[in-house]
Amino acid sequence: MNARRPDPDQAFEDVLLYLKESRGFDFTGYKRTSLQRRVRHRMNQIGIEDYPDYIDQLQVNADEFSALFNTILINVTGFFRDTEAWTYLREDVIPAILAERGPDDPIRVWSAGCASGEEAYSLAMALAEAMGPDRFRQQVKIYATDVDNEALTQARLASYGERDLQSVPPEFTAKYFEQQNGRYSFRKDLRRSVIFGRNDLVQDAPISRIDLLVCRNTLMYFNQETQSKILGRFHFALVPKGVLFLGKAEMLLSHSRIFDPIDLKRRIFRKAPNGSGSAAGFVSHPVVHDRRVDVGGIDELREHAFSASPVAQVVVTADDVVALANQQAQTTFGLSPKDVGRPLRDLDLSYRPIELRGYVEQARLERKSLRVKDVEWLRGPGESLWFEIHVNPLVGVDNTILGVSVVFHDVTSARRLLEDLEYANRQLESAYEELQSTNEELETTNEELQSTVEELETTNEELQSTNEELETMNEELQSTNDELQTINDTLRERSVELDQVNEFLESILTSLRAGVVVLDLQMRVLAWNRGAEELWGVRRDEAEGEHLLNLDIGLPVADLRPVVRSALSDAAFIDEVKVSAVNRRGREVVVRVVCSSLRNNDGEPGGAILVMEQQTDQV
Repeated sequence: MNARRPDPDQAFEDVLLYLKESRGFDFTGYKRTSLQRRVRHRMNQIGIEDYPDYIDQLQVNADEFSALFNTILINVTGFFRDTEAWTYLREDVIPAILAERGPDDPIRVWSAGCASGEEAYSLAMALAEAMGPDRFRQQVKIYATDVDNEALTQARLASYGERDLQSVPPEFTAKYFEQQNGRYSFRKDLRRSVIFGRNDLVQDAPISRIDLLVCRNTLMYFNQETQSKILGRFHFALVPKGVLFLGKAEMLLSHSRIFDPIDLKRRIFRKAPNGSGSAAGFVSHPVVHDRRVDVGGIDELREHAFSASPVAQVVVTADDVVALANQQAQTTFGLSPKDVGRPLRDLDLSYRPIELRGYVEQARLERKSLRVKDVEWLRGPGESLWFEIHVNPLVGVDNTILGVSVVFHDVTSARRLLEDLEYANRQLESAYEELQSTNEELETTNEELQSTVEELETTNEELQSTNEELETMNEELQSTNDELQTINDTLRERSVELDQVNEFLESILTSLRAGVVVLDLQMRVLAWNRGAEELWGVRRDEAEGEHLLNLDIGLPVADLRPVVRSALSDAAFIDEVKVSAVNRRGREVVVRVVCSSLRNNDGEPGGAILVMEQQTDQV
């Protein structure tokens, strides 16, 4: 009887569980079909058929983890990938972000899923172009994260081949890259503003207070539930009005509104001010089955539905002509069907119950909805109505303004209820004043309780804020603490060794009676021993760091320039010259100068050594 084979799906889940427990990678939120296909592809490469056998392979071969992760985490990236979207980001979005910040406000950017760094450095170039390199270095921090440590290692090198830079404008290549040995390295002064680190979007806490968050074509690897979770974290990470830049593979559905589109075609969104943090409506392209049926008389149905709405509504065209007015608007404001087609400025509605034309123009120009609260209208003697007016721009498919919708919400009942509540409150206040004299003890207790409640509320706010920061930092601190301890021990040992070597070298230089001067490749003084002080009367702290030719000593240093330059260019060079000089006592002497090259570990010239010795008088 054959043994029962394990369930393939459960066996695959066992592989994911082993990866999570052994290496901390949680792939349970990834799409199962694509994830299983990539794991199976790696198994086929090494000739393994069953998942349990593959777990055995992972247990005995530590290098297999790296190969598997490289197969799962496909790092497809490039500079300014999708040029049209990046151009819009550079020319429209980034200037708008900078306009809302002060000249000294920090700018925080997060490149989530940065792979080998091209996206992060594209952001650096875009911001440096908009701000200038000096302001960029002072204000900008770009946090670039990924789960692939090998990709992060490559990103930190900031070195790319010529093919990698094909999509970079030539003027950017010349301005932001330095060519070395056939490769191009990103500018070191700007590179310091780009901080790379490991971050798992599924498990790790998000980086907070972000002005611009870029996560392109990464969400498509996750299932819808995980995407919702990640986007909820993105919403938390962004500051108010923060911008989210996604890739072509992600789109916005209308189930929820935690992000408002700035440009839907280019996948650029802004954090919604009243977002709930639920990101269920923000997913990558789904497979949708078309179940629509034809609806007859749809135009007539729309017209009757609009007309029968209990809320007064007027629609104005892009040319400020009244296009629609429902029945409630006609009844409330005395409009008639003849008013449809007339300019808004010719109707009383344009200035009552509020000066409406300014708000219509503002909504059309800024392309954003406006809400005007507490609008009072005296329709007749003793008849006061209150409205909350919503002014909404109507945008066509081609992103042009079709018109503006004005909705008048009648809040008179709510307002009157509020007034009644205020009156009742005043009555209660009067009663409270009468009872105050007999409730002094209760009042004292109440004040103490109120003070305690306020303190608790303040403490609670502080604890919540601290908890958010601790959640973000805790895992990173735990992972780096051991590394820092190891590095600290190593640095302490190295420091002791360096102190011993420095003391040894210092004793050698001090013991030499001849004057010894060590120069770097720019002919600046690196070392100046006691013999040189005795010979020329210049102290060590006065000489070190100065250019040799700038030293005011009795030695004709300009005559030594040829031999010094030869020593700086030829690692095998050594030569001796005799020159007439004036020592520190003002006497004319003949000095024997031996000049040799100072070689580095690679055998290349790293500087020059001058040994100077005063010659005794000769007959």
